[in-house]
Amino acid sequence: MRLSFHWGAVALPLALAAAPLAAQDPLDALVPRLAAMTAVSGFEHAVADTLLTLLPGSERDRAGSILLTLGSGEPRRLIACGLDEPGFVIGNIRADGYLTLRRVGPNPQPLFDQQLEGQRITVWGKKGAVPGVVGIHSVHLTRGRSASDAPFTFDSAFVDVGARSAAEARALGIEVLSPLALEKRPHRYADTLLAGPAVTRRAACAALLEAARAATPARGTVVIAFVGEQLFTRRGLLTVARNLGPFATTILLDRGTTRDVIAERESPDPRYLGRVETWLLPSRYPGSAVETVSLPDVAALRQSLTLRIRGSE
Repeated sequence: MRLSFHWGAVALPLALAAAPLAAQDPLDALVPRLAAMTAVSGFEHAVADTLLTLLPGSERDRAGSILLTLGSGEPRRLIACGLDEPGFVIGNIRADGYLTLRRVGPNPQPLFDQQLEGQRITVWGKKGAVPGVVGIHSVHLTRGRSASDAPFTFDSAFVDVGARSAAEARALGIEVLSPLALEKRPHRYADTLLAGPAVTRRAACAALLEAARAATPARGTVVIAFVGEQLFTRRGLLTVARNLGPFATTILLDRGTTRDVIAERESPDPRYLGRVETWLLPSRYPGSAVETVSLPDVAALRQSLTLRIRGSE
């Protein structure tokens, strides 16, 4: 069971209303920058590398999470943001150069696979990003199909990266298990809205990064953690908990439809994580290629996190 309330009301004495971003606000550039990066579960190293350079004093742990410890002593508190996103890896490189897919982790939502068909994608091989497309079925060959035919799934996908043979695909740096996701081109609209795949959780991490750079705890210790595999196994979070805990409280950042705090009745690891709250950043069209976040909401989250790091409850 869960209890929910607004994080703006919890972290601020006066419930913070989302306001337009100020000119030159670092979030204005940071959110699109992080949203443009791909971090399929288990393959978060590129985003992690960027955070390591942006957050002075941070370090990488053995699970690949980026950690920053602020303050010292008791109480010990943890604030964590997941870096990963749903996606796929290359399952096979065909003799004709086409690629087939395997899913990473559980299916995030019923229509997730159908977003792939006929879309631009990026494969991350050992030589870097490789652009490509997911093909569509021939209109002529599929004419007359009944409406009851099964919808497109990743099992039906043929990825075209322009290779005419398996050797050409491998020459691009593509291997079996190379990660793949929809092409990231964050789209700013209506002045304060940003759309793109998996944009909301990445925006929450941007808010935490900015809060961590600005705040110092008045007492005790706050561990800031950007963790991997949060959507799948929670390996990054549990590694932090057992290596740096136990913590009195833990805040997890995630996306939702409203600006809520969810007081978790069941902790992923009650011995080490303590009392757990999940703070939700509002998201429109979650899980889609046009998932959208409001930049003023991101700024409000940053302010709430800043106050919580400093010790305001």
